Amino acid sequence: MKGVGFLVAFVLLALASKLASASDPSPLQDFCVAVNDAKDGVFVNGKLCKDPKLAVPEDFFLQGLNIPGNTSNPVGSMVTPANVQQIPGLNTLGISLVRIDYAPYGGLNPPHTHPRATEILVVVEGTLYVGFVTSNPENRLFTKVLYPGDVFVFPVGLIHFQFNIGHTNAVAFAGLSSQNPGVITIANAVFGSDPAINPDVLVKAFQLDKNIVKQLQSRFWWDNN
Repeated sequence: MKGVGFLVAFVLLALASKLASASDPSPLQDFCVAVNDAKDGVFVNGKLCKDPKLAVPEDFFLQGLNIPGNTSNPVGSMVTPANVQQIPGLNTLGISLVRIDYAPYGGLNPPHTHPRATEILVVVEGTLYVGFVTSNPENRLFTKVLYPGDVFVFPVGLIHFQFNIGHTNAVAFAGLSSQNPGVITIANAVFGSDPAINPDVLVKAFQLDKNIVKQLQSRFWWDNN
C-alpha cells in the first residue's frame, strides 16, 4: 500500500508540475528590466535582465503615444506598439499596449492573430466595425460596431480585425496580455512568406486561379520585404 501511495503522489506531483509550466511563471522579483548585453544580466523569459540596482525610471517609461500614426499605406492603418521592445521594464510582467490609427472610411487593421495574447480594445475616436472568428469547425463570426468609449475583447490566438466605417480618422488603444504578444497578419503570412509557399498549395487551399495566387504572392512578398 505504501508503494501505491508513493506512486499516486508521484503521478500527482508530475501532473502538477506540467500544469504549472503551461503558462508564463509569476515573477519572483519586483521587476526584471530587459537588456541586450549578455555581460550585464541573466536570461529570463526571452530577455536578459539588468541588475535591479541599476534600474532607472526610464526603463519603465515611453512617450509619444499621443502622436498620430501615419496611415498613408495600402491598408490605411498604423499600429504603434508599447511592448517590451520599447519599454524594457515590461519584461516578465505579461502586459503591453498599442495605439492604432485608422484612415477615414476604409482604414483597416487587417485580419491577424496574436499567438501569445488576448487583446482588449477601447475606441477613443471614430467608429469601428470589429470582429473575430472562432476556431474550426464552427468558424463563427462575432462582430460589433464600436463608438468612442466602447470596449471589445479579442480572445488569444483568434483571427480578428478592425475597420473604420466612419468618414473621419479613428483611434483606438488596446491592451494585450503579454509583454511580447506577437502578430501574424494572415494575408502577409500566407502570400508573403519568404521563401514563397508553392503556388499549387495556395491554389487548392483557396480555390483560386494560379495566376491570381502568383499575383497575390508578388504583391504581399513586396510588402513584407
